[in-house]
Amino acid sequence: MVDRIRRLGRETAIYGVSTIVGRFLTFLLTPLYTHLLPTEDLGIVAMLYAYIALLNVVYGYGMESAFMKYVSTLEEGNRRQVFSVPMISVASSSLLFSGILWANASVLARLTGLPEGMHDLVRYAAAILFLDALAVIPFAALRMDRNARRFAAIKIIGIVINVLANLWLLIGLRMGVEGVFTAGVISSAATLLLLVPTIVHRLGLTWNGRLYRELLRFGLPYIPSGLASMMIQVIDRPILESLKGASAVGVYQANYRLGIFMMLLVSMFDFAWRPFFLAHASDPDARPLFARIMTYFVLLATGIFLLLSFFLGDLVRLPLFAGKPLIAEPYWGGLSIVPVVLLAYLFLGVYNNLMAGVYIEKRTYLLPIVTGAGAAANVLANYLLIPSLDLMGAALATLTSYAVMAGLLYLLTQRFYRVPYEGARLAKIASVAAAIYLLSLLVPEGSLAVLAKAALVLLFLFLMWMLRFFTPSELRGVRGLLRRS
Repeated sequence: MVDRIRRLGRETAIYGVSTIVGRFLTFLLTPLYTHLLPTEDLGIVAMLYAYIALLNVVYGYGMESAFMKYVSTLEEGNRRQVFSVPMISVASSSLLFSGILWANASVLARLTGLPEGMHDLVRYAAAILFLDALAVIPFAALRMDRNARRFAAIKIIGIVINVLANLWLLIGLRMGVEGVFTAGVISSAATLLLLVPTIVHRLGLTWNGRLYRELLRFGLPYIPSGLASMMIQVIDRPILESLKGASAVGVYQANYRLGIFMMLLVSMFDFAWRPFFLAHASDPDARPLFARIMTYFVLLATGIFLLLSFFLGDLVRLPLFAGKPLIAEPYWGGLSIVPVVLLAYLFLGVYNNLMAGVYIEKRTYLLPIVTGAGAAANVLANYLLIPSLDLMGAALATLTSYAVMAGLLYLLTQRFYRVPYEGARLAKIASVAAAIYLLSLLVPEGSLAVLAKAALVLLFLFLMWMLRFFTPSELRGVRGLLRRS
């Protein structure tokens, strides 16, 4: 078990390099946008990318997940067919979908509330959607081949190009909002170009109708499920805009993006986790292995939650860029939502852990139920909480939805794929972390606040040790690691 967990850790670290570097580079765009774009323009960017995120689900219609499942078992067709059939399908449908968006750009601009004269942004979005859809299956193939290094390199290069294009178009050419989406087209095209060798190496022209039907049967439930998941991530922006205005959306977006550090952990773990549990599903000790991985993930994510909750608010106020803070002062009013966003992403990570049973037992029809419940909870909570709590209401709605999804998926999957999760150890993590966080709220502002919060982080580890959270074998492993270091 230890060797397999270490391998998962190594692959997570490799994906993590690309994810951390890539997300950090992308995160640097947030200060750029806050200093160069008015809050209303940043609200437009956030709104349109919210629609792009929703349409990404339709463009992919579950083919990525279906490909990963069937290439791991080859229960229907051969490896070339399992790659080619979803690739050809996604390419054909994406061309059709983007053509429709392109031809109806003016109408769609009015329907989405874009200001007059900005209908070309819809065409940019159509191009981004088409190019990104073509990259989905090749990226999934690299993951299933456990080729994390190539995956990471291509991701980083694409993001570097995106950042450089933003700097050139926004600072050099002063293109404003149009420059943001032009940079998106450039980076998506460059990423697809780097994936061409992967596509050419695997693509064949033989069609397997039975395989296609199986892929659709597995993948199509991801459309309602994916739409619901994306609604949870982005629907708060349109609701917030309708209730509080575009300026509030801009402030919310800038501070929500600070949750990127927890999202990094969740994303890089998920990149490695799905190929891992599919590869080890038939191991005799697979279920205890999955339970132990859940415990380790929650422990690590909780530690990161405490660190970021304690120090991120102070960090963003520091003059890091030519005397300017990481986030411009007009956006500081939303910093209180950051711990809630971090906790929401932690629950998303728990939800991703619980997905193993759904994939292994091919119960994808459950996903629309789970994500639909989360989306309904999200919309309801947004409308109930935003009028009185403003930005905090939107953040709490996101946390509520991910907690509902994780809880419901746990109840459902335990019925057909029972995993002996370590409930007592998870309870120790949650209770100690809650106590430490509540203590942090009592720390007064001042020069010693940073030291006090650092002491609370150490207290978290000490209390976990006092409660005998760590097993003797884990303590021996840590001591051995420290000696080797």
